[in-house]
Amino acid sequence: MQAKPTAKRLFHVLKTGASAFILGMTLTAHPGLAADRTQQTSEATTGQQDVTRATLKNGLRVVIVRNTLAPVVTTEMNYLAGSNEVPDGFPGTAHAVEHMMFRGSPGLDKDQIAALAANMGGNFNADTTEDVTQYFFTVPVDDLAVALRIHAIRMRGVDMKQPEWEKERGAIEQEVSRDLSNPTFKFYTELRSRMFSGTPYAHTPLGTRSSFDKTTAASLKQFHDTWYAPNNAILVIAGNVDPQATLRQVRALFSDIPRKKLPQRPDFKLQPVESHTIELPSDLPYGLVLLSYRMPSLRADDYATALVLSQALDSKRGALFGMGLTGKALYGGFSSDFLPNGGFAYAQGVFPRDGDSAGVLQTMRDILAKTASDGVSADLVEAAKRRAIADLEYQKNSVEGLANAWSHALAFADADSPDAVKAKIAAVTPGEVDALARRVLAPDHAITAVLTPQDSGEQVASKGFGGAENFGGSPDGPVTLPDWAQTAFATLPEPKSAIHPTDFRLANGLRVIVQPESVSDTVQVFGQIETNEDIQAAKGQEGVADVLDDMFDFGTTHLDRLQFQAALDTISAHESAGSRFSLAVPADNFEAGMALLADNELHPALPDQAFQVMQQREAGSAAGIVKSPDFLDRIGMERALLPKNDPALRYATPATVSSLTLDDVKRYYADTYRPDMTTIVIIGNITPEKARQVAEKTFGGWQASGPKPNTDYPAVPVNETARQFNTPVATSVQDSVTMAQQIPLTTHSEDRYALNAGNLVLSGGFYAARLTRDLREKRGLVYTVGSGLDLDANRGRYAVYFGSDPDKVGQAHDLIIHDLRQMQDAPVSPSELHQAKSMLLRQLPLGEASFGDIAQQLLQFSLDDKPLDSDMIAARHYAALTAPQIQAAFRKYLRPDAFVTAVKGPAPGQ
Repeated sequence: MQAKPTAKRLFHVLKTGASAFILGMTLTAHPGLAADRTQQTSEATTGQQDVTRATLKNGLRVVIVRNTLAPVVTTEMNYLAGSNEVPDGFPGTAHAVEHMMFRGSPGLDKDQIAALAANMGGNFNADTTEDVTQYFFTVPVDDLAVALRIHAIRMRGVDMKQPEWEKERGAIEQEVSRDLSNPTFKFYTELRSRMFSGTPYAHTPLGTRSSFDKTTAASLKQFHDTWYAPNNAILVIAGNVDPQATLRQVRALFSDIPRKKLPQRPDFKLQPVESHTIELPSDLPYGLVLLSYRMPSLRADDYATALVLSQALDSKRGALFGMGLTGKALYGGFSSDFLPNGGFAYAQGVFPRDGDSAGVLQTMRDILAKTASDGVSADLVEAAKRRAIADLEYQKNSVEGLANAWSHALAFADADSPDAVKAKIAAVTPGEVDALARRVLAPDHAITAVLTPQDSGEQVASKGFGGAENFGGSPDGPVTLPDWAQTAFATLPEPKSAIHPTDFRLANGLRVIVQPESVSDTVQVFGQIETNEDIQAAKGQEGVADVLDDMFDFGTTHLDRLQFQAALDTISAHESAGSRFSLAVPADNFEAGMALLADNELHPALPDQAFQVMQQREAGSAAGIVKSPDFLDRIGMERALLPKNDPALRYATPATVSSLTLDDVKRYYADTYRPDMTTIVIIGNITPEKARQVAEKTFGGWQASGPKPNTDYPAVPVNETARQFNTPVATSVQDSVTMAQQIPLTTHSEDRYALNAGNLVLSGGFYAARLTRDLREKRGLVYTVGSGLDLDANRGRYAVYFGSDPDKVGQAHDLIIHDLRQMQDAPVSPSELHQAKSMLLRQLPLGEASFGDIAQQLLQFSLDDKPLDSDMIAARHYAALTAPQIQAAFRKYLRPDAFVTAVKGPAPGQ
């Protein structure tokens, strides 16, 4: 389904991103390493509930966590070495080794790795942190043996050859350019250098282009051969597996890999943090003020206290969050990064473009100074403790999330289990929290950062990209899988689903879908009202939906905002309201949680004073967004693709927001929030009977009047010609490129199956895909390249997107056009067709491996007016597809000469 509205969606993403800017710094936000373990000379196995543990004779630690949510398993190999262990002057060595692990090993070349990963569903990845390098596979449980064998082969050795490194270096340098184009990452880099000066944490795991230019394949292989050893690794397996049978597989594959003598690890001697101010220009639509402090590490005795303090400071009842509700800032909050050998935290304040950063900074300083002197209220401490403990239970609601939780506990925190900290959290006292606050929130040891938006220049048209290079030839030949894998993928899997929901409507038209699950003692609720401001808002009232969404933070007609949040805290619930709403709550508190959610959705307070503050906040946000490069890039694309007066071109401006009245907001709420336009999905430890009873009690009284409105965009013609334009970004060193075109395809068109399958041949499965192989693996032009369909009820779009250095944009662009023409000129090969089908069919169970995935799938089917078993219907279509059908679909719908190409960043070709 095409996200709607398009320009409006970007506005919302840019606005809400202010409250979660930390997401832009995730490369190094993962906590790091486990300490050396005592060497063991005999195997040991223990079992506890659904957890089986073993330590092999070679020192490999294995943890198998049984979770019956879906016929899926996640394997995570955690090597206890990261950027801490790299040679001086080569900060990205561990990161480069992670990349090269996908370039092949003795007995398994890079093409075979790519083909195997793609055939298993394509859900695989890796990351490098300060102390741990992780490799993940999430696969159907029948493919567990294949995933484990890949882990074992790569532990034994790698083929790191200089020509392969030369190619991969281009890709990793594109990754560096991407992150260095992110203003929050620039802040993060300097923060780390000052917060952890003189320690390995002073540099991030990313690496630098200059150091990669000096790096050799031989040095990378030496790092692998030194640190990648069974006695320096922890293998976590989580999913619907037989623990003992799985352990036998692990022993058979890993037991004969020899242990190694590990070098001395670097020392950590943390120095006092010196007060400093960082000032940086930014291309963000808003300004950021950050106050950063040293915190205890993951392994410190007072880690639990630090966790509780951080959650209390980030409470929606806290003064930092309150800045955004009182007009003192656009948003406020508190975040922490806890690493094995040190931690840090930062208070966040967001100010409008051209706003008062000094005032926001002073407000934040006053709040934190008061916290340090007066402490945190005992009520907030207890609420933070309850929520932190409840969050441990929510981890069970995702197979991959459960594996991540165990990896974090064992490899990063050096703990016994994710629940190991539960008793410590419960034992934290308000006095301990206050003492820690006095110690860490010291202004003379704070690092201050101010990121100020700046103009980047006017959008300009371009005459085009590339055209000088001729790309001939046909796709690479089929990959011969190893003998041990051929049988596993010789035939396509039989489509199966573990989702069997109960579906009913209340008398008021509200649709409720219930999927009982027993993997945790929690329930999650996901809901959406079909609304579309672009079609439903009066002319000149653009932005009314954003103001309305903001108003839900002010409580209900029965409970003010602090009372409402206190009620949520009492039952350890997470709740959000609006046109999209959600609830996560312990099962015992389901009815109380639903009552609060319904009260917020159906009886929002909408107070006048709050409206004035939120109106001012949204006007300030809009002022920055409409000048931001991201928005200019996207709206430029929309204007190039859509008719002049298309409703998707509407967006909020300071003028439209400022002209709104509270009556306008209330009228929009009354017109668009309707039960007969709403779907609620309830998933977790709940029976359908109980869910129906509670839904009737809490939402049954909601009524709508008048006919149901239409919220779908109208059909549009395809764009006739190609266009190219560039949106300058002064702070960026890399270009972000989108190539898009409107196509006459909708979310109900039969041909979407053929295009989806063909698109996987182009960009699914990493090195097994044509675009990734041609642009990254062979030439190092990009770090990532993707493509896909975006379909709505009446319109469709196809897009390709990548990031590249400005002087490489033209070549990458022409390669993409070349590969698209190949899809039209010749059928995909039998091996490519089989691989695409295998990936699509195996992705079905992978899409059922978390509460969120299951609920969002059911919710989307409902919103698209499709059967709830549409995934199984799709599976039958995919299984029957032929190569000529894919070729015909690409010929019918795609026009290689009609892409609109948008480049955000430096002018291409420079």
